[in-house]
This record gives sequence, structure tokens and C-alpha cells, in this order.
Amino acid sequence: MTSWTDLQSSLEGIGYIASDDLATALHIAITLGRPLLLEGAAGVGKTEVARALATIKDTQLIRLQCYEGLDASQAIYEWNYQRQLLSIRAASEAGETGAAVEERIFSEDYLMERPLLKSIRQEIPPVLLIDEIDRADEEFEAYLLEVLSEFQITIPELGTITATTRPLVILTANGTRDLSDALRRRCIYAHIDYPDRQTELAILASRCPDIESHLGQQIVGFVQKLRHEELEKVPGMAEMLDFAAALAGLGIKDLTSDPAVLQAALATLLKTQADRAKVPIEVAARLAGKAA
Repeated sequence: MTSWTDLQSSLEGIGYIASDDLATALHIAITLGRPLLLEGAAGVGKTEVARALATIKDTQLIRLQCYEGLDASQAIYEWNYQRQLLSIRAASEAGETGAAVEERIFSEDYLMERPLLKSIRQEIPPVLLIDEIDRADEEFEAYLLEVLSEFQITIPELGTITATTRPLVILTANGTRDLSDALRRRCIYAHIDYPDRQTELAILASRCPDIESHLGQQIVGFVQKLRHEELEKVPGMAEMLDFAAALAGLGIKDLTSDPAVLQAALATLLKTQADRAKVPIEVAARLAGKAA
């Protein structure tokens, strides 16, 4: 891919409709070999960028899901302690002790690769997705900076492991906490919003080509209006596509034809009881009437 428009076209070819800004930022990140930091609300398609990139690059997607308390052993590597104990016990029974046993149990045979280590040891550069980095602690973020700067990892028992190839790194953040300036400086940046009407229609047509045009217009209009309601969990792109598939499966041709069925289909869009209470059948019918 020689330009960002080529990249955009390739993404569109597999069903991911990328804005000009996103396609440009992704192209720059690939060209410069820099991580791409994607921010935006949950459900706008940040994680899907990594999946789509892995598909068009025909390479492996390696995902590190971040959470509070994530540490190096869970993200980088750890030793297979059970196998080590069994090996020590077997060596002891055979009368073997000392440095030979220690050297054996701290060898590659007992090393368990976690996503960061695995990603730098691939022959073909993978896509490394560091998902929801803002959920991890600041201490882990600081350690991650070192890995992303040098693309090498030091294991005390084995030494420094330098990247065989450099992965294509995508980080996502939902705004759970502020990220450090140091991390932001090392990344190319893009913000992803909920798509506009035409883009969301294009996404729906790409993913659900059997949906009739009139119903597709209603679905997108309904979901976009629903996002303006005061909801705890705003429906994202995946929920919109589930909603469309549910309506198609129920044989619905028009959102206004059966308010009761429409209300039941909201199970794909509204994921808390509080949100369901905010959109009773009469509200859903009103939104559907204005959705076309």
C-alpha cells in the first residue's frame, strides 16, 4: 500500500469503513513504525481497527487486554512453575543438583510467552493490540514505554531478547484515566467518533448486505437517535449490527410495523435495566417514527 487512500480502500474491501483522518493516521504509523493510539467511546470500532489491519496484512493478531493490576508477568512472560517443580523433583530423585538443574529449568523449554514477548518473536510482523491501556496502572504504562521504545525485553535468567521483527502496535483507550504525556509522545494519535449517518449506512450495507435499503435507513436513524437519549451504555457499532441482524431474523421490514417486536429487539441495543426503563415501548415507537 503506497498511500493512505490505498489503505482506506483495502480496509473498505473487508468491511471496515475508515474515515480519512483514521486512514491517514494508520498509514503514518505503519510508515514510521510507530504505535497508533486510538481514543474514543466504547463501541466506536477501535479494537476492530487492529483486527482489520491484521486481515489486510495477512498476519497474526496478538491481543493484550489491559485491566487494573496487570503486571509484567501477565503481559510479558512468566515461568512454568509447575513444570519447573516437577523437573526439580525428578532431578532430586536422580541425584542431580546444582547449576545444571537451575540452567535447565530456566531455559526456553520452561518459558511461557505472554503477548508482549510473543509479539516481538514472530518471523512475520504481527499486529499487537494493547486494548484499553487506560485500565492498566500507571506503573505498567511506564514499563510499557520501555518495551515500545526499544522493542527488546530483558529476562534476567536468559538475557536480553531483541525483536525478531517489530510488531505493528495499536493501543486503544476509552478515557478511563488520563494517559501520560510520555506515552502520547511515542504514538501517532487518532480519535474515533460514532460515524455520521452515511458512514454508518455504508458499514451496515457492507456487513449486512441483505438488509433492504428502507429498513437500513430506519435502523441507522433509530440507533443514531437512540444515542442522544440519556443512556448509561450508548449502543456502539457492534450493537447496531446485532440489532439489524435481529430485525432481519424476525422478518421485520419496517420499524414502525410492530412496536412490541421492536421493543423486544432492543435487547441487542440496551444492555442495562436502567436503560431499558428509559426507552419504554412508546419512546421506541416515537424514535422509530422519526428514524427514516
